[in-house]
Amino acid sequence: MVAIDTADRTAEASIAEPSVAEPSVAERRVVDATLRCIARFGVGKTTLDDVATEAGCSRATVYRLFPGGKDRLLDAVVVHETARFADGLTDALAGTGDVEDVLVTGVGFAARHLAEHEALQFLLAYEPELILPMIAFRQMDLLLAAASELAAPHLAPHVGDGQAARAGDWLARIVVSYLVAPSAGFDLTDPESIRRLVRAHVLPGLTPFLRGEQLRVDN
Repeated sequence: MVAIDTADRTAEASIAEPSVAEPSVAERRVVDATLRCIARFGVGKTTLDDVATEAGCSRATVYRLFPGGKDRLLDAVVVHETARFADGLTDALAGTGDVEDVLVTGVGFAARHLAEHEALQFLLAYEPELILPMIAFRQMDLLLAAASELAAPHLAPHVGDGQAARAGDWLARIVVSYLVAPSAGFDLTDPESIRRLVRAHVLPGLTPFLRGEQLRVDN
């Protein structure tokens, strides 16, 4: 399937090339239009004509901006959305204090971002066959590696540069598992519920890496 192949190529590219050039205003307009179309029609039914109409440009303009057609456009959407998520996460974590605050804020941001992402939620509800390959077998390894790569720089001040990747991998495995398979015991949109999850399941795994920080405990 084209969409699954596209997801595979994009997942590998996002790890090999984590930095992407800042999109132009026209590229961003087309990407945003694509997301709105996917949120209404899904990937399978969205055409380049739909995207061009939504973006207020011609089909030829879409082809010029994204040579290769729909596959190339979908690749760009995933790369740009990953960059947008990373920027949002950095902004959310600015000014956080100890490692517990970093974890609670970061997990909460990720959960809300995914829950409010209309295109992603449409795919999960109506085209899960496009998403499931990304969270199974080798694709799960790629997903975890990408999530770990995003988390590591924010954990480095608390665990050291040498341990940031390992700590990021541990955090990614816990958080992704709860996002993919939600638990009735934890609501990842509620800060206090996230804090309970962090204290019960995340911090114990990070304790060996922490650089002398005093962990908070419930009375």
